[in-house]
Amino acid sequence: MDQSHSVKLKTIAEQLHFQIVRESADYEKIEINNANLNRPGLLLAGFFDYFDDDRIQLMGLIETAYLQQFTPEERLVRFENLMAKKIPALIICHDVETMPECLEMAEKYDITLFKTNTDTSELMANLIGFLREQLAPRITRHGVLVEIYGEGVLLLGESGVGKSEAAIELVKRGHRLIADDAVEIKRIDSRTLQGTAPELIRYYIELRGIGVIDLRRIFGSGAVKLSEKIDLVINIETWQEGMTYDRLGANEQYTNILGVDVPFLTIPIKPGRNLAVILEVAAMNNRQKKMGYNSAKEFTDRINHHFEQQMAGGMID
Repeated sequence: MDQSHSVKLKTIAEQLHFQIVRESADYEKIEINNANLNRPGLLLAGFFDYFDDDRIQLMGLIETAYLQQFTPEERLVRFENLMAKKIPALIICHDVETMPECLEMAEKYDITLFKTNTDTSELMANLIGFLREQLAPRITRHGVLVEIYGEGVLLLGESGVGKSEAAIELVKRGHRLIADDAVEIKRIDSRTLQGTAPELIRYYIELRGIGVIDLRRIFGSGAVKLSEKIDLVINIETWQEGMTYDRLGANEQYTNILGVDVPFLTIPIKPGRNLAVILEVAAMNNRQKKMGYNSAKEFTDRINHHFEQQMAGGMID
């Protein structure tokens, strides 16, 4: 698994609609691989300890007001100290007019300048969110990802066990397919995984005996979804006689994907079991657990309470 990812500076500018004030000579080649941003207040004041030169810099009203108290010559020095660090780009927020000294030093050190009318805090939130999604650690798993009642369910299992057939049945019942065969999984944050399909096979699904079909064209755009968080992982396996399977569900199981623990179930299948209905119930049960209700725990508590009453009654008699 390759944990190193990057996104082009040009892509960032296009997605967040930045106005280009000045392009560097290598503008289209610049790659950003740090999701953290920096407001250069301390840098403009001359403090460069712990400075990361691979971060995009954001300048807002506070930095502008601070610089306006200096003479043009002093501003030139302060901008030179910043631009000489070869930062990837400087974004000027609130549609503030670009200072001539800033533009001069950007020309000297070939730095890209952007402008935006967005508030600095809002831009930081939007840009950090975008960068974290683009630079998120990721992995590709063999499986099927479906959305069932708003829950993202990742189906795993050996090839031919019936994952794609179950996905088709779920789509017919009103649920949506995200990915078949290969699922690209990203860790968006410390608790969230997001799954999508590789662009090449997006919306396609393979059914043995029929071949590859375009689910979006057959069932409509409402039958598919571009991406979905992963709330539950289900391993589907052929029923094995003599194997002990969990019948109560009181013991919570998890699987770890990219450092995130996700609820995990193993569902054995054999002729006569309606897999699509079982998956629907599993998704609804997982949703109820997140809302604070655990039917297995309640059932266990009722059984324990019943036996306690029986034992107490026996002791009284």
